[in-house]
Amino acid sequence: MVAGAAPRMIHPKKKPLLSRMRKYLGFYFLFAPVLGFLVVFHYLPMFGVSYAFTNYTLLGNDTSFVGLQNFINLFADPIKTPQFLKAFWNTLEYSVLKLLLNTFMAVLISLLLNEMTHLWFKKLAQTIIYLPHFMSWVVTASIFTMLFSASDSGLVNQVLVRLGILNAPVYYLADYKTWPIVYYIVNIWRDTGWQTIIFMATLTGIDPGIYEAASIDGAGRWKKMWYITMPSLANTIITVLILNLAKIMNLFESVFVLQNDAVRRYTHVLQTYVYQQTFAVTNPNYGYTTAVGLFRSMVGMALFLICNYASKKVRGRGIV
Repeated sequence: MVAGAAPRMIHPKKKPLLSRMRKYLGFYFLFAPVLGFLVVFHYLPMFGVSYAFTNYTLLGNDTSFVGLQNFINLFADPIKTPQFLKAFWNTLEYSVLKLLLNTFMAVLISLLLNEMTHLWFKKLAQTIIYLPHFMSWVVTASIFTMLFSASDSGLVNQVLVRLGILNAPVYYLADYKTWPIVYYIVNIWRDTGWQTIIFMATLTGIDPGIYEAASIDGAGRWKKMWYITMPSLANTIITVLILNLAKIMNLFESVFVLQNDAVRRYTHVLQTYVYQQTFAVTNPNYGYTTAVGLFRSMVGMALFLICNYASKKVRGRGIV
């Protein structure tokens, strides 16, 4: 060995691939159902993307290649374009406002729960707040349809009429101006409690010694919340917003179960628009609806890449 030279690292020889696979054979069997699910429901359907470049209808029994014509029709068809653009902007509006409202309410509730001193009451409140998340959207929609109904069973209308705020009952879910308000209320009620888990986990990780030191310095509850709790939550809030922003194009069930014939044309989002164009018309053009779905996926991917870039700037690492 030459004097002054760096010592040579000796790497252990890797075992053959088959030998290593045989060693972890049990883990491969456990992973097989998950891999099969991904292949069948996520990768095989990707071959259907080719229909976006065709004019495919069941009644015509003809699949002719039309290139980018379906994508041009998204923005140039005099009949379908207004509906498509309305659904696209509704998707963005409902998703972004729902994200901001749910995050704000989750932070607010987490702060209130964190201030509770009685542990048993705190756990009871957490359990009650979490429960709506485990209800199906169909049951949730049924409950709020009755609550906001204009009939005698509509609790909201009965209370407002008896208080003199309204002169007559209003069917909120049948008016496209009030429908989004009910939609946001339903989403806050159902999903806010579940999101508080993330913020509560962050709050429990704050060193109690910091609060004790602040108390010694004369800080009250409000100042401790503003100068200690909120800065500790800031990074988590940004992370939650970034992660959820990548999923804002995935609206379907929460909108679909609250829609009705009176407001459907005004409250469509992209996925309900695809559903309507596929199952509610006489001779659906599957090439066109596939193009809408592919466009939605491309926008979602663009948002994901933007969020990943923002995550690197904010947290120092990407989402993936």
